[in-house]
Amino acid sequence: MRHPQTSNLTGHFLIAMPALAEPPFSRGVTLLCQHNEEGAIGLLVNQLSPYRFGDVLAQLKLPCTDSELIDAPVLIGGPVQPERGFVLHREPGHWESSYRVNAAWSVTTSRDILVSMAAGEGPDRAVMALGYAGWDAGQLEQELIDNHWLTIEASDRIVFDTPLEDRWRAATGLVGVDSAQLAGYAGHA
Repeated sequence: MRHPQTSNLTGHFLIAMPALAEPPFSRGVTLLCQHNEEGAIGLLVNQLSPYRFGDVLAQLKLPCTDSELIDAPVLIGGPVQPERGFVLHREPGHWESSYRVNAAWSVTTSRDILVSMAAGEGPDRAVMALGYAGWDAGQLEQELIDNHWLTIEASDRIVFDTPLEDRWRAATGLVGVDSAQLAGYAGHA
């Protein structure tokens, strides 16, 4: 089956419509880190894991005295490879394994960024997620046709400044939609 071509949504939010009830995507906000003809990869930025950043640092035996960093939440980035950590940040950085999403965003998966963060030398603003969300070629495009998602350019204000429980509502507001007015079903005119 051929899927219509969708513009590249790298660096955009996917905002789950109310009918999308599948965990962890229910009321989810995903920042797309890569989107091309081969598929898409993103990180959920509003789903809380049971872990704190201090738990990750302790598991890696990295000392840290920054109580704010130790208590920072770790997010559920998605259902794929939930044991793997991803640090989403604004600065491109100088870490071993960083992927430049676009001019604004980078994702780093190497341990050296955690060492830097624990020492107070990491990026100014960052969030950590475990796992990622992935779509095969054409899958995301079909989900967009089926009205599973709203899309809008990602906002660092939502990722870094908005409380987790308010991010979905704030993201729908970026699109100009009142989340209370969204229908729990899809339709086409």
